[in-house]
Amino acid sequence: MIVTDEKKIDEFLDRGVSAVYPTREYLKKELLSGKQLSIYLGVDPTGPNLHIGHMICLKKLSEFQKLGHKVIFLIGSFTAMIGDPTGKASTRKQLTRDDVLENCRKYREQASVYLNFEGENPVEMKYNSDWHDKLSFKDVVELSANFTVSQMLERDMFQERIKKDQPIGLHEFLYPLMQGYDSVAMNVDGEIGGNDQIFNMLCGRDLMKSLKNKEKFVIAMKLLTDSTGKKMGKSEGNMIALNDSSKDMFGKIMSWTDGMILSGFDLCTNVTTEQIEKYKQDLDNGVNPRDLKIVLAEEILKIYFGEDIAKQEVNNFISQFSEKKLPNNINELKVDINDCKIIDLIIKAKLVESKTQARSMIEQGAVKVYDKDENMRKITDINEIIDISKENIIQVGKLKYIKLV
Repeated sequence: MIVTDEKKIDEFLDRGVSAVYPTREYLKKELLSGKQLSIYLGVDPTGPNLHIGHMICLKKLSEFQKLGHKVIFLIGSFTAMIGDPTGKASTRKQLTRDDVLENCRKYREQASVYLNFEGENPVEMKYNSDWHDKLSFKDVVELSANFTVSQMLERDMFQERIKKDQPIGLHEFLYPLMQGYDSVAMNVDGEIGGNDQIFNMLCGRDLMKSLKNKEKFVIAMKLLTDSTGKKMGKSEGNMIALNDSSKDMFGKIMSWTDGMILSGFDLCTNVTTEQIEKYKQDLDNGVNPRDLKIVLAEEILKIYFGEDIAKQEVNNFISQFSEKKLPNNINELKVDINDCKIIDLIIKAKLVESKTQARSMIEQGAVKVYDKDENMRKITDINEIIDISKENIIQVGKLKYIKLV
């Protein structure tokens, strides 16, 4: 049953949406018409986990499914082997088909937090290698005739590479073409993606007009970015994976900058727009941003882990920081020697992402050790040796802990 409630459609078209092509009015008219529309989200399996950036589009897709429309979850089993150049300062490492299929093994399970793959209107899961593998070189040449080299070179990341005299692979030019052909192969009505994917999605719109004489709508979603403007994702090293533990997910959200609080509520939770406006007023009136971040983390965890676990993580956090207690669920790391350099320990425990970051955290006094009576001291010397028989808990930053065994 297709939902044509205008209020619900307006909410769908506005919340978290950066742009709609050809226009918002066009898509609203289509949604009000009562006919079933089809939309897809394409995900290239370049890693084994979906992350919070995917979550934004998956959440919007679930709304589209609840309106009664057809949703396709497309795995880029072919395009992932090319590598999307969007936003990349250098050519991606190319993956094999085995790499790709192994990476996406748990995508359906992770996406099912939002999407319903069962029932009367199930989400359909497809793989774009099913049609790309069948294209001949003649087919690719004919498809490429729909675009020009100058169109591709206008892209920001290619312009940056040209300035730096860095190479641009010919296969990278072909990526938008291949993504665009997905729309043609599936004969969809629309596509959704982050607003960094607008170029690629509009290539599909152009191909649909040229080859199918059909309009295709595009929904570009806002991105959740950090304080530097970098999107949250695995490429930037600040990823919240959808299979993270509740503890890790809560801790990572609490590490977000204050400027991400309102967009986090808007893009990643089910909190109403009226409540988000109230949170904005609270911030303007001087409410401690940390208190709202706790609410944000709880709301996100409710979606993945349920209310009980979300509330448990809130209580753990309040106990730890308000009462100055160590967490009661610290992960353990087995080490085979008693005396070890602090820098080696935090790298081995994966409390940092690189040796450079490890040095920086130690020199800034952001690394602490605790003895068995929970007495704490800061470490500022990267060469300091830790006697694990005496000091067996390490803290890096505000939220990362490891217990040495």
